[in-house]
Amino acid sequence: MNPAMPRGRDLGLPFSGRPGAHNAITDVAGVEVGTVTLISGEGPLVVGKGPVRTGVTAILPRGRAQAHIPCAAGYYSLNGNGEMTGTVWIEEAGELQTPITITNTHSCGVTRDATIRWLVGRGVGTGQDWGLPVAAETYDGDLNDINGFHVTADHTIAALDAAKGGHVEMGSVGGGTGMITYDFKAGNGSASRRVEIAGEAYTLGVFVQSNFGRREDLTVLGVPVGRHIGHDKLRGKDQGSVIAIVATDAPLLAHQLKRIARRVPMGLARTGTVGNNSSGDIFLAFSTANQQAFAQRGGGAVTMQALPNASLDQLFMATVEATEEAVIDSMICNRTMVGRDGNTSIALPHDMLVAVMRKYGRM
Repeated sequence: MNPAMPRGRDLGLPFSGRPGAHNAITDVAGVEVGTVTLISGEGPLVVGKGPVRTGVTAILPRGRAQAHIPCAAGYYSLNGNGEMTGTVWIEEAGELQTPITITNTHSCGVTRDATIRWLVGRGVGTGQDWGLPVAAETYDGDLNDINGFHVTADHTIAALDAAKGGHVEMGSVGGGTGMITYDFKAGNGSASRRVEIAGEAYTLGVFVQSNFGRREDLTVLGVPVGRHIGHDKLRGKDQGSVIAIVATDAPLLAHQLKRIARRVPMGLARTGTVGNNSSGDIFLAFSTANQQAFAQRGGGAVTMQALPNASLDQLFMATVEATEEAVIDSMICNRTMVGRDGNTSIALPHDMLVAVMRKYGRM
């Protein structure tokens, strides 16, 4: 994302809720995000040569310095026409023990295996002699030479090494490079919310690799924007998937984080989708709290803090709000892209978006 490129709030969209300093998943202390973007070639598709419009995104839940310490985690699949590796063990153990990578559908295995190489090569132990990394994907074959297998282990390791806190690049970067949402150019998006529960302040952040939806269904803050911007569709149908990663510093247990992950679809629904058959809608939530307890591997009992279930409503709302904003920003923070065979995915035109929102009295 060009740093000068506006986000939805910069255009005046009245998103609800109070974001963190960067309005991104990295507002959760310790979370780091890195990307490697691969863009080359133009013209007709030549499998193995390009055009290339893809990449890989890496998320380190506790950053490189604490990458060996697990987090409490839970996941949820709204529609399973997609892949997120490592979730069987997360469901069993209630822990996320590795970094997360997100890429295109046919490179998911590469980034999974490369994450193990990174853990071994950087001397990051997981407290055991094996690892089950989380790697997820969405399909970018409308713009990218997806069967050319251009994402390599070295690209994945570079993304992991590049991970940092602070500003998060959005739009056509990393794994989101070739993605399309509601038939507008999309990709990576992120947002965060600050909440207060029983006098304590907590942060929740969402990161999406957004690649789904029909143009006609696009809804922005309740306004049927997609019905008013009908030109230059590429897909012309509901196709693709969405991966969402939710991070929080609130002390939550695994079953509570699964409940958080189950609220992601409500944020997606606000943007217009119904979770179609062809979509892989898979979500993971983790908490960076209780670090000392998770750092103890083996031995006796540990002490963990957790919010009571009756105190989770604000975090549910934060998840819904941040998911909605992240998806919208994945389109707003973007430019038109021409990919394989001249296929063109247009950017969501800011002027037309603002005009429609004003017509409905939302700005």
